[in-house]
Amino acid sequence: MAAKTANAKSAALEALIEAHAGELKLPTVKARFRAMAAEATRDQQTPIAYLAALLEAEQQERSERRERRRLVEARFPVMKRLEEFRFADNPKVPQATIAALAEGSWIDDRESVIFVGESGTGKTMLATALAVCACQQGRRVRFTTLAGLANELQEAESRRELGRVVKRYARTELVVLDELGYLALPEGAAELIFQVISERNERGSLMVTTNLPFGEWTKVFA
Repeated sequence: MAAKTANAKSAALEALIEAHAGELKLPTVKARFRAMAAEATRDQQTPIAYLAALLEAEQQERSERRERRRLVEARFPVMKRLEEFRFADNPKVPQATIAALAEGSWIDDRESVIFVGESGTGKTMLATALAVCACQQGRRVRFTTLAGLANELQEAESRRELGRVVKRYARTELVVLDELGYLALPEGAAELIFQVISERNERGSLMVTTNLPFGEWTKVFA
């Protein structure tokens, strides 16, 4: 009888923990408290140590979920990591400078970065990898080609949603504009892109990849 009573009390407490964890939006606590309690008993952990480990697991998984969400929201066409870039095959790329950019202080200062070079020199890969680093640091990022941004803005204008889209870009900490100069812009698109850039001025950072020197950018936006 005593064993049945103890089991019933334990089941009731477990149900209560599940209910409270659900209300408090602690999915990891809800999913793992039993297994971690058994582990704590086996390892003779103190109650404080068990609670600390359980909350740490919740925080870790929450951070991982946020990172995954930021990576999805950034809309990278292909995921690239900085460790994948072969600096030995690209000796003109300053590795120390790229490492400094990966730390992200330039984003805090709302500065911008431009990668200029011929096709196949790794501009897009580096921009993507640095933007992934920014996501991992908890920053909001959006990756798009210049042509893709032009199409998005023109479609938003046709739906009378341009203001909302421009504000979304303005709130994003880092916007990556890939392939500036590769394709001609549709008529009227340059003005819309300038609207985004103007709205972001001193509010966020911009990273651009291009095959054109700065003096020739007027050809794109003419």
